[in-house]
Amino acid sequence: MTDQTDQPTYSIADLSESMLFGAASRGRVRLLTLVLIRWIAVIGQLIAILLVHFALGFELPLVLALAAVVASALLNVAVTVRYSPAKRLSNREAAFYLAYDILQLGALLFLSGGLSNPFSLLFLVPVTISASVLSLGSTVWLGALSLACISVLSGFHMPLPWSGTSPQLPELYVSGIWSALVLGMVFISIYAWRVAEEARRMADALAETQFILSREQKMSALGGLAAAAAHELGTPLGTIALVAKEVKNQLPEGSEMSEDMTLIAEQTARCRDILGQLSHSPEAEGRGEQFSHVSLAALVQEAVESHGRGDVLVEIESNGAAPPPLVPRHPEILHGIGNFIENAVDFSTHKVIVRADWQGPRLRVEVSDDGPGFSSDILGHLGEPYVTSRKLSDDGGGGLGLGVFIAKTLLERTGADVNFGNVRGGGAKVSISWARANFEEEATS
Repeated sequence: MTDQTDQPTYSIADLSESMLFGAASRGRVRLLTLVLIRWIAVIGQLIAILLVHFALGFELPLVLALAAVVASALLNVAVTVRYSPAKRLSNREAAFYLAYDILQLGALLFLSGGLSNPFSLLFLVPVTISASVLSLGSTVWLGALSLACISVLSGFHMPLPWSGTSPQLPELYVSGIWSALVLGMVFISIYAWRVAEEARRMADALAETQFILSREQKMSALGGLAAAAAHELGTPLGTIALVAKEVKNQLPEGSEMSEDMTLIAEQTARCRDILGQLSHSPEAEGRGEQFSHVSLAALVQEAVESHGRGDVLVEIESNGAAPPPLVPRHPEILHGIGNFIENAVDFSTHKVIVRADWQGPRLRVEVSDDGPGFSSDILGHLGEPYVTSRKLSDDGGGGLGLGVFIAKTLLERTGADVNFGNVRGGGAKVSISWARANFEEEATS
């Protein structure tokens, strides 16, 4: 169920940047977001410096410390004037902005005691932000920069601001602070990146689902338009055929115009045949409207005809008293059932069975095949995005694992319950069920 598109080409420089900073389409963040975070940092740093120097009376290289804070403020002003606040930063740009924040924090801590300064904890902030919104490569790069700054500050720094002689912390204690910062940075970054990556994958999968649904709706609308066009064009074509016949009857035998009239009549008849076939296609019948209703058996038959394959036998079994109930011909239902049928045909050895059951309070459609079945390792994760249900051993195919997620999501939007399992003796089974009362209420409304 994946579309094949042309693959872009990359230069060596593009590949190097992609490996370091991640793909250009991922990890984008607005410039305004980083500017606001930096303003908060500037205000906090300024308050801390003034409070320590004037309120607490601790000696501090005030000019150098204020210079570092002013540099951040000037950078914020410069980028605000130069760029629009709505500008979207690439991974590379955002990584460099956060790298500056790390270096600026390192400079302030060098002037105020190094790792013995309690504010050394703030090294975790830029790396955590990167793990949340940037790529893994950017996060690793910023983490390495933070590690380098922490390591330098553990041994080289100016005295901690203090009344009188600055206390000398034991090397073991400083090593403990270094270890705590490094381990905290690693674990927090991994946790933030995993959560953000899962959210990104889910957002991408949902966007793909919306695209598939939109395409199905357009196809249904196109079918209705084709039926309307066939109906409207039928009358003028009939008139053309009638006039051509009358003109031919009035022409003398052997006239060249007679042959032309015969050709016009034949081509007109051909056009009417084509329009007749078009108006009776599954997509162009009255079922083409999204909220039209068809019988459950007819819906299953249409899904089988659209996704069957000649080398695999697809059998339809029905179970229930006649006539079968009416169900809405939603694009979501057609695509969802069709996707599972196509998947079963791809992995089947000889035969696929599609069962429609309308006995009892629930309507059920079950798709089973005689293939290898679902792996026990991923059976509990089926329906999640980017989880491939099975692998084709012959050609190594299998796609990105979005097909099952999209089909399950679309069907659940119609109120369906989707369950996956394996057939005893071999083969996979997908069971789809709806509450019958919901469809009956919709059909009568």
